[in-house]
Amino acid sequence: MKVSDNLEVAKNANLQLNYYQKEDQVLLAVDCIIFGFDKKDLKILLIKRNFEPEKGKWSLIGGFLKKNENLDQAAVRVLKTLTGLSDIYMEQLYTYSKVDRDPGQRTISVCYYALIDVDAHNFDGIQIDSASWIELKNAPELIFDHDEMVQKAIARLRRKAMTNPIGFELLPEKFTMRQLQNLYESILDKKLDKRNFINKINSLDVLVKLDEKDMTVSRKGAYLYIFDKEKYEKKVEEDGFNFKI
Repeated sequence: MKVSDNLEVAKNANLQLNYYQKEDQVLLAVDCIIFGFDKKDLKILLIKRNFEPEKGKWSLIGGFLKKNENLDQAAVRVLKTLTGLSDIYMEQLYTYSKVDRDPGQRTISVCYYALIDVDAHNFDGIQIDSASWIELKNAPELIFDHDEMVQKAIARLRRKAMTNPIGFELLPEKFTMRQLQNLYESILDKKLDKRNFINKINSLDVLVKLDEKDMTVSRKGAYLYIFDKEKYEKKVEEDGFNFKI
C-alpha cells in the first residue's frame, strides 16, 4: 500500500469519527426493576445511591450503555455486575426521555423489569452494600422518575399475569396452592377468595399435583405442585389462554 493510500485511509477514518461531532451528545442508561417473591410477599430490589446527584436516596439499579453493546446486553451486564444475577426473566419496558429527568446530565433511560424467585437465587454476588429487598407495598419514594417506572412495570406485570403464566418465574419449581395465591394477591394487590381461586386454577389444567407435601406450613402439610409448561403451550396453541381470576 502506498503512503498516499495510508493517508487516505486515515483521513476517511477521521471523518467517520467526527461525522456526528456537531450533533448534541446525550447519555443512554438502562434501569432495572427487579421484582422478587419470597413465597409470601412481592418485593423489589432497591439501592441507596452512594454518589451524586441524589446521594443517599433510594434508587433502582442501573448503569450506562457502553459503545460495544446493545440495550439488552447492557441490562444483562448491569444486573450481573451489580447483583450477581443472570439467566432470569427480563423484559424491556419503556423509554424515558424527559429533558430534565436527570439533574446530573441529559440522560435517556431504557427501563427493564426482571422477575425472580428470591429463595432460588444466590445473592453472594451482590456488589452493592446498600441493596435491599423491600416489600413492594412499603417501597420508599425513589429518585428521578423511578417511581413512574415501577408503576408502569407493575401495570405490565398485572396484564401479563392475566394472559401468561409469568408468575411462575417468581415461584420455586415446587410450590403450594397457598403460595401461588399469595403471589397473585401480591401482584394484583387484592385479596382473592380461596375457593374461587383454587377452582379457577384447577380449571386452567396447567398444574401437576405431586405426592409430596410442604410440612412446614401445618401439621398436615400442604400438597406441592409444579407448572406444566408443555401443557400450557399446547393449550395456548389450540384454544388461547386466559389467566384472569
